[in-house]
Amino acid sequence: MADTDRVRWDDKYAGRPSGPPALPAVFTGYTDAIPMTGHALDVACGAGSAAVWLAERGLTVWGVDVSAVAIEQARELADRHAVSDRCRFSVADLDHGLPPGPPVEMILCHRFRDPRLYPAMVDRLTPGGLLAISVLSEAGSQPGFFRAAAGELDVAFADLQALAAGEGDGQAWLLARVKGDRR
Repeated sequence: MADTDRVRWDDKYAGRPSGPPALPAVFTGYTDAIPMTGHALDVACGAGSAAVWLAERGLTVWGVDVSAVAIEQARELADRHAVSDRCRFSVADLDHGLPPGPPVEMILCHRFRDPRLYPAMVDRLTPGGLLAISVLSEAGSQPGFFRAAAGELDVAFADLQALAAGEGDGQAWLLARVKGDRR
């Protein structure tokens, strides 16, 4: 990511107070599918509200984001909610791929889209691991560089077992498991 993009995201987060721990609204109806133990990776975690929510649920979470400002806010949020022992946050330029690490039981990716990372996300999940991804979409909106084409998530993650999905109003999302035994 260009330095100008990193600065833009830092500026965006610097002017925004961090919110309470919360799962992205698109997934709130599916909390029963979200594991309560194991490890999770929050891709483009922002200020950490979802990562801290997952840690409060019982997961050990690694959140990554390009913005150092957002990462600092995420660490502070984890401290305030007494889950810093289950949260790790790192600045990472996802243009270089997912940071290396062990397999995880869950990956959350909310409002970040880079189709080059889709195969790496699947590869990082354990058998039975859960992918929760939402992206901006052209479905019900105007085309744009950061928007997924209609059906993109279904095609990209066709090898996973879809639990729920939706597309419209400028958003596409998918909740899916890696086929195989649950760990």
